[in-house]
Amino acid sequence: MIELTGDAAMAGFGRALARQLRVGDVIALRGDLGAGKTALARGILHGLGLAGEAPSPTFTLVQSYAPPEVRLPVSHVDLYRLADTQEAEELGLDEALATGALLIEWPERLGGWLWPQALILDIEGAGSAARRLTAQVPDAWKPRWTA
Repeated sequence: MIELTGDAAMAGFGRALARQLRVGDVIALRGDLGAGKTALARGILHGLGLAGEAPSPTFTLVQSYAPPEVRLPVSHVDLYRLADTQEAEELGLDEALATGALLIEWPERLGGWLWPQALILDIEGAGSAARRLTAQVPDAWKPRWTA
């Protein structure tokens, strides 16, 4: 378990995690509203080289970034507004994963379906209080996981 306090700490952890990210990776971010999923995703994006803003994809569902804006193609996905799991198929996530990485907020909206190699990060807590982050680290991530 990792304890992080505030959005700056979440973003800092995300920047460090970005150094380990490669094509074909999925990072699934789970937690309540306000837990820091978007702050962590933004940290990863900035760690990948994004210099500008990283808008939340709450309304667009998917926000994609590509080199030279970032060092590898990545799609930031927010499934909060997904009505049912069938809609996820229309997002083209498998295609995006073939050439890049996925950062997925609210992965539980996929039902029981999630890529087996996904790094799952559960975040408890919200706001400026200490947040507890626990990880389910798949085999593909074990040599790279240093937290």
